[in-house]
Parts: sequence; C-alpha cells; structure tokens
Amino acid sequence: MTKRQDESALDASIRIDHLPPEGRDLKLSANAEQRAALAERLMISSVEKLDVTLNAAPFRGGIRVLGRLIATIVQPCVVTFVPVTQDIDEPIDRVFLPGREKQHTPGAEVFIDMEEEDAPDYFEGPEVDLTELIVETLSLAIDPYPRAPGASLADIPREPADEPESPFSSLKSLRDKGDKS
Repeated sequence: MTKRQDESALDASIRIDHLPPEGRDLKLSANAEQRAALAERLMISSVEKLDVTLNAAPFRGGIRVLGRLIATIVQPCVVTFVPVTQDIDEPIDRVFLPGREKQHTPGAEVFIDMEEEDAPDYFEGPEVDLTELIVETLSLAIDPYPRAPGASLADIPREPADEPESPFSSLKSLRDKGDKS
C-alpha cells in the first residue's frame, strides 16, 4: 500500500520493521479537514468525530491489527431528509501478510480456513498504511437507510400516479374522434 500525499487524508501508516512482540500502538483522532474529506468520500453529510485506536503486532510473518473505531456521523433520513446522527463503535481485527506473490506460488498448496471471517490483506515493504482499513470499517458500519425517529413511509403523501404520456397518446385521441363505427 502506498502512503497518501493528500494533506486532508488520514495518515494511519505504521512501520513494521523491528516491531516489538507486544506490538506498536497507533491512536488517531481526525481533525476537521480530515473529517470533511472523509464525509465527502463516503457521500454523507458530515463526520462529527472519528477516533481510532489500533495495535499492530507480529503475526505469522506479517502483522495482526486489533483495535476499535469510534465515530459520529450525520446523514439525511431516507424518508424525511432531516439530518440523522449515528454513533458508531466498531471492533477492528485484520491480518496483513507480506506480498501476495510470495503467498501463492504455482503448484503450491493453498490453505483456506473456511471458519476465518476475512482473507488477509497484503503489503509491500516495511510500512503498512492502515488508512483504507479505517475507511472500510467506517463505511461498512454506516446505516445505508437511516431514518429519523418516528419517520415512516406511511407518512409520505402519495399522489396518484399519472400515466406517462406515450408517443401514441395523440393518435388515440384522433382515433377516438374519427371512429364512428
């Protein structure tokens, strides 16, 4: 993964060379500019708060990242369009292994654990950028259909559906006038 150059982007990179056995901690609190950029990327009204605590520890030749994401977001209600606030508290548990090509050599057996929830992610070099992990965790936790308290589809006034005008509707009126049989 490559490090982002954009100043408004989150910077959640961690060097893993000489990683101590207990791991390395990373604490991140997004500033206003980063939260605004994140809200735009996720196409929501705003990200009011984003705090992430992670621990990256050595794991099977790579690293295992454990932690928690706590956020508060605002997006419009799908019924009334009033702003709806959602508090998010998500655990993070992801494994990163070095280079994909090292994992799958032709003719080699590949072990797939069907009980494991996620396949590992891969990285190159001595640094892992955990930014996409944070954005992915947040985006998957967002309610795709937020509703304001008490909002119901039954409250939406329904207008009778007008029949769309077809190209033949004017011909129908001519036929009705000229048809005397």
